[in-house]
Amino acid sequence: MKRSSRVLSLTCLLPLGLGVLTACGGSGAETSGQDSAAGYPRTIENCGREIAVEAPPERTVSLNQGSTEILLSLGLADRMVGTATWTDPVLKDLREANSKVPRLADNAPSYERVLAEEPDFVSASFESTFQEVSSRDGFAKMGVPTYLSPADCVKNNEGDGDGARSEPLEMSTIYREIEELARVFDVEKRGDELVEELRGRLGEASSDIDASGVSMLYWFANKESPYMAGCCGAPGIITEEIGAKNVFDDTKKEWPQINWETVAQRDPDVLVIGDLTRESQTAEEAAQKIDFLESNPVTKHMDAVRNGRYVRLSGAAMNPSIRTVNGVERVAAKLREFGLVE
Repeated sequence: MKRSSRVLSLTCLLPLGLGVLTACGGSGAETSGQDSAAGYPRTIENCGREIAVEAPPERTVSLNQGSTEILLSLGLADRMVGTATWTDPVLKDLREANSKVPRLADNAPSYERVLAEEPDFVSASFESTFQEVSSRDGFAKMGVPTYLSPADCVKNNEGDGDGARSEPLEMSTIYREIEELARVFDVEKRGDELVEELRGRLGEASSDIDASGVSMLYWFANKESPYMAGCCGAPGIITEEIGAKNVFDDTKKEWPQINWETVAQRDPDVLVIGDLTRESQTAEEAAQKIDFLESNPVTKHMDAVRNGRYVRLSGAAMNPSIRTVNGVERVAAKLREFGLVE
């Protein structure tokens, strides 16, 4: 589902009716059509592409909630002209800033809808979102630089499904995304402060917990063919930080679809379940998931179900994002509440 394109773009200058210019040059880098500002152009390597901006972007569209919440956390709402693809309500402390930014679509917007905002920069958390809208190459042909989360770059996105990882994802990759976006927008100090805050919260949440005797399962969505977390994505960060075990850590697929008989056989101590507000799959909300688990003859006798050991997490916390830290904090707190750790 999330496919990567590793092709460098080189486009020529042409005026376009949408008010966007494609860029000339021999560097092979994606560039914006703005005049260079002090300290610019700035270039970063992103998923096999060289991305160059001539000035801090002023008309950014963010295509995924994870990317949006980073930009809002960096204080960039006034430089954003659109957001899209939401799984959850925005973080409470970002509500005011987010209210100033148009929502182009709850899910993936059309290519035309994005271009109508005349963006000078487009960011996304997942390659699959770029593919749903158009492609990174499509934006490059219009002279619009694009940025993809490094957390998705290091994942094998070939084939169907949500891809697979050869190595466990680390928070350092999410911190890198913050730092790179801060550099693009010339707000490096804000980026450093945000990373420092997240590091501190993560350290506090995980410093005095040992859940080595606790087994867990992460269910994102869909009740017919449920998406359960494999070993190595954002849920892997949560599991590793608290020292627990994911009962499906024997697969490196990001979100494999696993039948309920297998789930019941693994019988985890705790069920971490996505509490999503989008309308894309069946059983998006946590309440729907719990109703299913407690009524399904295959799952209702599971230890976690009988004892009501549910941890509700936002979908954003179960994807690589700043919310992954929230996930660690919440899971650690709930394990203490359940009496599974001290």
